[in-house]
Amino acid sequence: MSGSITADLNERQREAVAATRGPVRILAGAGTGKTTTITRRIANQVATAAFEPDSILAVTFTDKAAGELRGRLAALGAGGVTARTFHAAARAQLHGLAPEPPGALLPSKTVALRQLAAALPKPYRFRPASDLATEIEWAKNRRVPPDRYLDSLGSHEPPVPADLMAGIYRRYEDGKARRGLIDFEDLLEGAIRMFDEDPFARERFRARYAAFTVDEYQDVNLLQQALLERWLGERDDLCVVGDDYQSIYAFTGATAEYLLDMPARLPGTKTVVLEDNYRSTPQVLVLANRLAATLAGSSKSLRPAAAPGPEPVMRACTAPGEETSFIAQRIVQLHAEGVAYRDMAVLYRVNFRSEDFEEGLSAARVPFVVRDGGFLERSAARRILRPLKGRRWTDVGGRGGG
Repeated sequence: MSGSITADLNERQREAVAATRGPVRILAGAGTGKTTTITRRIANQVATAAFEPDSILAVTFTDKAAGELRGRLAALGAGGVTARTFHAAARAQLHGLAPEPPGALLPSKTVALRQLAAALPKPYRFRPASDLATEIEWAKNRRVPPDRYLDSLGSHEPPVPADLMAGIYRRYEDGKARRGLIDFEDLLEGAIRMFDEDPFARERFRARYAAFTVDEYQDVNLLQQALLERWLGERDDLCVVGDDYQSIYAFTGATAEYLLDMPARLPGTKTVVLEDNYRSTPQVLVLANRLAATLAGSSKSLRPAAAPGPEPVMRACTAPGEETSFIAQRIVQLHAEGVAYRDMAVLYRVNFRSEDFEEGLSAARVPFVVRDGGFLERSAARRILRPLKGRRWTDVGGRGGG
């Protein structure tokens, strides 16, 4: 292996990078350098001539992550490698190999679903269209069409009564077909159908791509896994990286089982476990390892590479309001003790929680800046703010205000 490729890698990372052929599963705990490991491995596949750059396809889950992969690979001399999201890869394959290009892509399900939701009986008429969109994605990511939706529910509870949801799903699909539109799940389903039904497309694709890398494999759903299996065929030059402890998209149909069961599906799978953590202090990792021991799945115990820090403090809150109030008070206390506001951060898992913290910090008169996803930066909020700008308002007492 080239010295520049293995520079600064630990022993386990080097082991993964050296495994350029055959099925490889990298179980990467949080902060263990998984992106560094897979980009160096791909670069090593190219440097050792195991594969030509243009015969390697790397897939991940966001455009941002795909762009980061491309940038890192180019810096390592592997700029010819294709790095895309699952959906972007499927779209390119349909445009390049299908007899007819796919229909126009529907940018969002919610606009169409708002109209369908308006026709629901009154108790359900104001159900957010986003909830209906999530339910349709739940079904489509499991490859469940409208005519099998009711039979597939099991213990799953839809956001509106099942018969109403089945009707919405059917009308959504019918309306999309009439307008010649497809959604993101249709891209994957269309590519699967193309490879199943068109030997010419299947053979051309497999002649082009010989090795595959999948990032965040713990978040793959049945639809994505089915497409990946078509890409592979009878081959096994697949490298996946993931952490079942970080699987958070079960509501879309994602499951860590594909990551955990890979050795059973692909005999001879080499497993490398990354446990050297470069992100957190030893005190944080002691707590994290204690909590992780209660989780089922692959066994990992993260080891610290960072310097010691303060002991973490845990507090259980029973309601979002209690949580935001505690955090705001703690920030005020730390600032009074001499900690600058710019040296403090509030982390939350999903963007919709920013609204709670923005309100709580504003009430406590704590200055803050929201990085990505601030409530007032969202499209709905901007639409409301536009007509309000420049207008003058009069309160109930008759006083003018700006």
